[in-house]
Amino acid sequence: MAAEPVWSVDPRTGEPRERVAVEATAEEVDRAVRAAHGTLGALADRTVRAALLRTAADLLDESRDHVVATADAETALGPTRLTGELTRTTAQLRAFADVVEEGSFLDVRIDLPDPGAVPPRPDLRRWKVPLGVVAVYAASNFPLAFSVPGGDTASALAAGCPVVVKGHPDHPATSELCASLLRRAAVKAGLPEDVVVLVHGFDAGVALVRHPLVAAAGFTGSVRGGRALFDAAAARPVPIPFHGELGSLNPVVITPAAAGERAAAIGAGLAGSMTLGAGQFCTKPGFVLAPRGEAGDRFLDALAAGLGDTGPSVMLDHRMRDAFVAGVAERAALPGVDTPVTPGAGGPHTVSAGVLAVDAERLVAGGHHLLLEECFGPVTVVARYTTREEAGAVLALLPGNLTATLHTTETAEDPDAAPLLAALIPLAGRVLVNGWPTGVAVAAAQHHGGPYPATTSTSTSVGATAIERWLRPVTYQSTPDHLLPPELRDGNPLGLPRR
Repeated sequence: MAAEPVWSVDPRTGEPRERVAVEATAEEVDRAVRAAHGTLGALADRTVRAALLRTAADLLDESRDHVVATADAETALGPTRLTGELTRTTAQLRAFADVVEEGSFLDVRIDLPDPGAVPPRPDLRRWKVPLGVVAVYAASNFPLAFSVPGGDTASALAAGCPVVVKGHPDHPATSELCASLLRRAAVKAGLPEDVVVLVHGFDAGVALVRHPLVAAAGFTGSVRGGRALFDAAAARPVPIPFHGELGSLNPVVITPAAAGERAAAIGAGLAGSMTLGAGQFCTKPGFVLAPRGEAGDRFLDALAAGLGDTGPSVMLDHRMRDAFVAGVAERAALPGVDTPVTPGAGGPHTVSAGVLAVDAERLVAGGHHLLLEECFGPVTVVARYTTREEAGAVLALLPGNLTATLHTTETAEDPDAAPLLAALIPLAGRVLVNGWPTGVAVAAAQHHGGPYPATTSTSTSVGATAIERWLRPVTYQSTPDHLLPPELRDGNPLGLPRR
């Protein structure tokens, strides 16, 4: 059987642009994983790893115009958004180079022997070592920052793990271009180019997570696809960690006092956040609890006005567009659901942003579960509540999320703020106050993850601690100094942070 071609498609027209690759067979996936596995020893040197990450960032920056143009042709995300995403991507690569050089990610811990302890304590020296080959599944909505050169790849390489990336079918040409730049960076840094390998195809993705030499996986995508791969990873003869980001509603709660103080500003801010990138951010605020009454009405009017100023937008592909149109129509048809601004088709290739409104009591009563599920695209659900207790009852129905946001007063004490914030903490990995969740800073304290189905683990995919996903601890007991790795030897010859 002939290999299936991989086409780059223009989402603005639905027409193929160019044939860029072919889908990998099971044999080709096997060769890719084995080639990556063969580079493990070369990645052991932390100095070389840091050089690889910085060289990759430099090459991406040097090819900025080409990368942005290619990504825009395949995703319709626009040069401004993609230029910013590329800057974030290269900054992330350089940040992980700093992490590698600083060395605290190794978590070196040394307990000197104490024969007088009960029980007696031997010499114990603990650090973390790379797991092995990491499978990375590229995201549709971030062709750079969460795809071939993105955070999973950067953090895995920083940990000393080679990477096999399953490219996303929405941007195969961008994937090929970025993979070629990363492989060039490896050679320039003195490493084998197969520290990064790219494969295409649905079947290739399944074969990848099942390969016995793949030691862990990182995924960003849908609940359905991510859960299937998560189950496959767990069903292996030797299960592996599967760090998946699957879906998130990202609830927002507006207190009555906040609506009374700045309803218009909150409405305008929500309109901008939920339509950013055509509503295709994983942190899009997709569900809002707003108070009933005059202040809540003013918030909803401001939100509607902001959405009215938003023109039709192109989604990442026509399959997503059709799913969005069908999804909002199904939700709008539920009893008691109003459409202050009707979301749906904006044209044969576009969508229009909108908002669905419902009384919170209908959600508490049940039967409207669809409104509590993510709808990918530029729509949000506004549930109107009367009391703090009613808002809490709705929050208790929500699944896990990446983010949760509270809007409270800025100028006075708000009696509802503390209890509602406490109700949001169990729901998300990042909790915001008086802000919007679209935008995830790359920082040491960042956490991009949350309870299932937001993610399948407690780890983060953004920030310095994302490297921890690809490491495992090993303790050396009563080991002579000359047999220890330099990181654990007496005198700390490498000058590492150690406990």
